[in-house]
Amino acid sequence: MKSPVMCRLQLARGFLDEAEQDASLGRWRACVAHAQLAIQNALKAVIALFAPVPRTHTPGRILRVMLENGDIPEAWKEEIRSLLELAQGLDAAQVHIQTDYGDEFHGLTPWELFDEDDAREALSIARRVVAHTKALIQTVGGTDGTE
Repeated sequence: MKSPVMCRLQLARGFLDEAEQDASLGRWRACVAHAQLAIQNALKAVIALFAPVPRTHTPGRILRVMLENGDIPEAWKEEIRSLLELAQGLDAAQVHIQTDYGDEFHGLTPWELFDEDDAREALSIARRVVAHTKALIQTVGGTDGTE
């Protein structure tokens, strides 16, 4: 059985792969949605290194609380802060809601909200977050990140 850490990392990689495919097909909304899910699962993999993972669409907020509460060893705090900085903006429930429902207040569908630039930026961030997470897991967990 896979550990929760490796399961979340595998989910992050899978969603990143889907984001890559979406970008190659010009599916901008789907690319942003999958990139955002890759980031969420990468951050949840980091949470799983130190605690059970709660159900949330804002794992960055959980990691910040863990940092503040001293739930993360000092040796890893700077790496996790760096990761949170990378993920900032796409680690938000609002992005998840917009990729699924659009902007109901302004009557915009998800396909009207996200364009190629948004997708390319989200994909770039997701790539960096997943790579950073894998490196962090290798360092903290003493694994090669391929369980």
